[in-house]
Amino acid sequence: MARRPSVFVRPLSMDEGRKLARITRTAKNPVRMRRAIVVLMSAQGQTVRDITSLLQVSDDYVRDVIHAFNERGFDALNPKPGGGRPKKIGEQLREWICLIARTSPTNWGITAFSTWSLAKLRDHLLDEGIVAELSRETLRRILHAGGVSWQTTTTWKASTDPDFIPKMRRVLGLYDHPPDDGRVVCVDEFGPLNLLPRKGKAWRPRRKPRRQRATYTRTAGVMHMLAALDLATGKMFYRIRDRKRWIEFLDLLKALRARWPAEKLYLICDNFSPHRHARVREWCAANEVELVFLPTYGSWLNWIEAEFAALRYFALNGTDHRSHDEQNAAIAAYVRWRNARAQPKVNFAADSPIRTWTSYPVKAA
Repeated sequence: MARRPSVFVRPLSMDEGRKLARITRTAKNPVRMRRAIVVLMSAQGQTVRDITSLLQVSDDYVRDVIHAFNERGFDALNPKPGGGRPKKIGEQLREWICLIARTSPTNWGITAFSTWSLAKLRDHLLDEGIVAELSRETLRRILHAGGVSWQTTTTWKASTDPDFIPKMRRVLGLYDHPPDDGRVVCVDEFGPLNLLPRKGKAWRPRRKPRRQRATYTRTAGVMHMLAALDLATGKMFYRIRDRKRWIEFLDLLKALRARWPAEKLYLICDNFSPHRHARVREWCAANEVELVFLPTYGSWLNWIEAEFAALRYFALNGTDHRSHDEQNAAIAAYVRWRNARAQPKVNFAADSPIRTWTSYPVKAA
């Protein structure tokens, strides 16, 4: 009987060879390691007979591993699950259990409590005859496999603005297509700026966090930051004041007007009462400044909000400033660093579902 022709693994790239070598050194599963060794030896030119004599396996095993790797790649190295005992609870019943877990006990006439625990849900399933026997651990695994997890209830605040969609589209239109006759600027207030130890994160030796004082008194009052984000350059301009009335807001607008005297300004702002003050509106109308108000509960549409989040994270979190001068200096240093690296702001929420809204959603997603 003629000897069966030897088979070899397909040509491997350098990356595939390195990956195979790494698997042969680090794989914890012996089946995966042995298969990787077979493929690596074949890739190095060793015949099936050479591999079988070195690994003490059969010819058919070596050939099957090589053929499988040629067809499926690295997936062929993974052992197939044994399957274990057949499941006592079928897939349809498991889906039904997950569906019940997502309901409230009150939906089943149970008024004594408003949420399920594993024990209460298990007792309910047994009492209703949905399952004959079920342990809490098995129930936990069924819910985990079905993508049902224990989560905190969240809230959302719906906008009552009847013009939400038109206002949102007006703002997005200015972001997407800045007018040729002017400049789009986002304005808002940040604060209050208190003097207190702030939690933050830092690289530290394991189990040796940076410590902050836990007791403090606030005797220096608070301050407020009024800021503007120029979308054309990506730079941020600001001033820090004791208060944030319409007077301080109007001073900021006058500073912006002086910075760009020859351009019309389109100012994106929220519905904070100083922004809508009659004196502010009167001045804007006389000085080529258009106030573009966000829809109510739509502050996330203001591009400057993300800049405030970064300012808080990098300049304030983890600090314990003892004076406003010290804290203001830290903010100034961050803004200088940021402006030196600023880029024009484009592509606001380009893939967001809000781009397809034709009406305000009636409930949270």
